[in-house]
Parts: sequence; structure tokens; C-alpha cells
Amino acid sequence: MKKRVTLTFPKRAVQMPITYLLAKEFNVAANIIRAQVAPNQIGKLVVELLGDIDQLDEAIEWLRSRHITVSHNLSEIAIDQDICVHCGLCTGVCPTQALSLHPETYQLTFTRSRCIVCEQCIPTCPVQAISTNL
Repeated sequence: MKKRVTLTFPKRAVQMPITYLLAKEFNVAANIIRAQVAPNQIGKLVVELLGDIDQLDEAIEWLRSRHITVSHNLSEIAIDQDICVHCGLCTGVCPTQALSLHPETYQLTFTRSRCIVCEQCIPTCPVQAISTNL
């Protein structure tokens, strides 16, 4: 089973080898989608956890016992077609090629099933046509 979660670390937990411990202690794989971690600062990590449902639940409880906030990530990328100018800047930063320009019309195409909600496209859009929604 897969679960996409956002982990928010207190300053004292930023140095913990979380992905290693999840794999070793709970047999849970952690695919890091986005990370904002710096020494002596609050850290955020968006990860996709993969494992048996019981192991995932145990791992999440363990994270919470270490004062790591776990929020389930249910957001999706939304593109306002009325604002989009189809410049293609977002396609250059999309790691999964969920965003592309149609080869003939040069209109932006969004393949939701490929999107990992890394949000790299949001700050790239010059007209702010890309956002997240729940």
C-alpha cells in the first residue's frame, strides 16, 4: 500500500536518519518527493511510503512518538486554463513529465496520473496559473 504524507520535523529531530529507520525497523520504503531540511531549523519532507498497511500504520505511529507531525497529503495540482499562457516553463521542471506541451498545438497538457505533487511547477509559472487544491 502507498501513502503520501508530509513529515514536519522539530529542530531536535532534523538530524534523525528517518528513511533509513523506516526501512530497517518497519520494512517501509520512503520515496522522497520534496525536502526542506536544514540544521537547527524545522524541516519538512514530502514522502510516499510503501509497505504493508500494518507496517505503515506502525511506522506512522513511531514517527508521531518522535514528535514528527504526519499529515496525509491529499492535495492535487490545479491549472487555471483561463490564466495559463502555455509558455511551457513548467514543463522544464516537472520531474515526471506530467506537464507537457502538445507537439502540434503547443497547448499545455497535464497528465494527472503522472503527477507526484512535488509542486516544483508552482513557483515556475510566471502568471500563477498553477496551484494546489484539496
